[in-house]
Amino acid sequence: MTRPLIGITCYVEPAQFTVWEMTTALLPYMYVEQVVRAGGQPVILPPAGDPASIVSRLDGVILAGGGDIDPTRYAETPHERTGFIRTFRDSAEFSLTDTALKAGLPFLGICRGLQVLNITLGGSLHQHLPDVVGHSGHAPAPGEFGHMPVSVTPGSRLAGIVGEEPVTVPHYHHQSIRRLGSGLNATAHAADGAIEAVELPSHRFALGVQWHPEAGEDGLLFRALVEAAA
Repeated sequence: MTRPLIGITCYVEPAQFTVWEMTTALLPYMYVEQVVRAGGQPVILPPAGDPASIVSRLDGVILAGGGDIDPTRYAETPHERTGFIRTFRDSAEFSLTDTALKAGLPFLGICRGLQVLNITLGGSLHQHLPDVVGHSGHAPAPGEFGHMPVSVTPGSRLAGIVGEEPVTVPHYHHQSIRRLGSGLNATAHAADGAIEAVELPSHRFALGVQWHPEAGEDGLLFRALVEAAA
């Protein structure tokens, strides 16, 4: 049986491996493992050339996590804590998202990917969530996931995947949705009110989660995406 082809966006950052240190297209291998376990065939999509041009050759797409989005995309000036902006990645991923949605391609946005989805549809972000919620539990320390529960909206597509009971998930984000994009429904929230998931009811499968399911153990969202892609 042919595995559905799942494109996954990636970082471009300085990296060190074996005897080399250079700019590298890279992706945490957890994404790859989750897609393979779910029955998909992962294909890494660097933000170079025109990734949107191959949407017709993919069966599904995952927008992976990463640095902050340039706030001029939603008509704001950068907060002092907004960082790791890569405008070339923004350009590639906003084009890819718009094309994938118009094509009806199954879509899963993870952390930054949820934010790209929201801004593509006209939404905006809280640029530094601790200013809003008064704590840093969503990103407790550099390179350390926070583990916090989220409440899922009953009857949502997300609830059909992960269940309607609160779930504790790995967080690593200092930004979150402020204004929802057009057509999106917020379908999970943290106890502090932060929006933790969205979905686009008009699309056959378009979800975004603010947490990091690739770092979890259940793989439910990846299996749902691959099933939709099949």
